[in-house]
Order: sequence, then C-alpha cells, then structure tokens
Amino acid sequence: MQVKNMSTRLDLYFELTKPRIVTMVLVTTALGFFVGGRGIDSPLTLMLTLLGTALSAGGSGVLNHYLERDVDAVMRRTRGRPLPTGQVKPAAALSLGFVLILAGQVVLVLSVNLLTAWLALLTAFLYVVIYTPLKRATWLNTSLGSIPGALPPVGGWAAATGHLDVGAWVLFAILFAWQHPHFYSIAWIFRDDYRRGGFKMLPVLEEDGRRTCRHILGFSVLLIVVSILPTLLGTSGTVYLVGALLLGAGMLAAGVSLTLTRSMVDARRLLRASVIYLPLLLILTVLDTI
Repeated sequence: MQVKNMSTRLDLYFELTKPRIVTMVLVTTALGFFVGGRGIDSPLTLMLTLLGTALSAGGSGVLNHYLERDVDAVMRRTRGRPLPTGQVKPAAALSLGFVLILAGQVVLVLSVNLLTAWLALLTAFLYVVIYTPLKRATWLNTSLGSIPGALPPVGGWAAATGHLDVGAWVLFAILFAWQHPHFYSIAWIFRDDYRRGGFKMLPVLEEDGRRTCRHILGFSVLLIVVSILPTLLGTSGTVYLVGALLLGAGMLAAGVSLTLTRSMVDARRLLRASVIYLPLLLILTVLDTI
C-alpha cells in the first residue's frame, strides 16, 4: 500500500511538470541541436542538454500550476488538477518548481555551456514571471508567451555550437509565428472556460472574432514567409521548401475557413492543422538537413 501511495504521489508531481509541453520543448530543442550542429557530433552533449532543458521546463510548468491554482479551481478543464483538488500542497509544488529549475541550471552550466543555461533560465523567467500573470492582464499574453515557447530550439543550437547565428533565429521565428494560430484556436474553443477563469485571451474579449481572425491570418502568412528562410539560407533544400509551402498553405486555408464561418468546427480544424503542421515540418527539416 505504501508503494502504491508513493507511485500515486510521483504521478501527481509528474503531472505538475506539464509533460506534454515538456515533450514539445525537448523535440524542438533536439531540432535546434541537430540543425545547428549539422548532425549530432556528441550524443552525450545532446542527452545532457535535453536533461537540463527537461528539468528547467518541468520546473516552469510546476510554478505555472502554483501561480494559477486559484484560476484552475474554477475552470472546468483544469479543476481536476493536483493543486485545486488538494492532492498536492502549494508549498510542495513551489519547492519542487524551484528545485527542478535549479537542477536544470546545474546540469547545463556544468555539462553543456553557459549560453544554453542562460537561455533555459530566460525561458523559465519569461514563462513564469511574464507570461503567466499577463494572461489575466492583457490579450498580448499570446504574443509575449510565444517568445519563451520559441526559445528551446535556440537553446539546442547554442548547445551544439556554443554560439548563435541567423539560423537559430529563423527556427525561433518559425515557432513564434506558428504558436499564434495554434493558441488562438485553443482559446477560441475554450473561450467560455477562459472567461470563467478571468483570462484576457483575444477570443474571450471580442464576440465577433474579427481581430482574432485577422491575427490568425496574419501570422499564418508570416509563418509561410519565415518557413522558407532555411532554404534561402542554404540549411535546407527543395524537398523542405515544397513541404513547408504545402503545410503553410494548409494552415492558411484552415485560418481562412475559420474567418469565413467563425464556427467551433473550423476552430477545431485549425487546431488539428496546427498540430499536424509542426511535427511534419520538423521531420522535413531533419530529412533535408541530413
């Protein structure tokens, strides 16, 4: 029984780290490492980079849970989380968040390099200290929150090369642009829940969705533009270019459909398109870099 209770407790703590977000962070970090290093010269360095990044990202997720525990308690899709249900005490979550971020810094500083460690710490700071409170203050939280969401591949690039150049910032720009239609579609689908929680998401603040759709279309076009830059810079070839254009066109078409109908069905279609877009683009990037 004691072993089962310990297992349950670990599961709850693991849930607080937001494992799905951490997984995406690790995938994009590995992409930056692979593209920046033109392959993987040191598998050990990659593994240590992913370990330190996972610890830092997981700690950020825990602190996000801690800061939003009151809001999570009133939103339908989050009220079953460990903190609102009382399964984990706030003090324990707070301590865990800081310990994980500190552990991530130790791994990255001692085993990778200072630049990668600084980028991981900056990502945690922007996510926890800037993005999390701004969700209750301004609809600009989506754009500001897209900055820490786009930094992991930059950290991976820094881990592989020890420096940053234009290629790293192109990866940043792709992820920055992609996050807007992705998160706007989520906010559209859950806008009633976000309204209940007091979050100032753009789809929550307007009834007709006009500005939201303009942003979706604008960032979908920007995504197409920045996604072709790897080919122009010579880091990817024709296969990637054709694939990126097709994927970008699909995202834009889904955005246009939502703009015309303003329906929940098309909001979900845009979300699916964004979920499909990113892994396929990452696969194309790897295949055309080898």
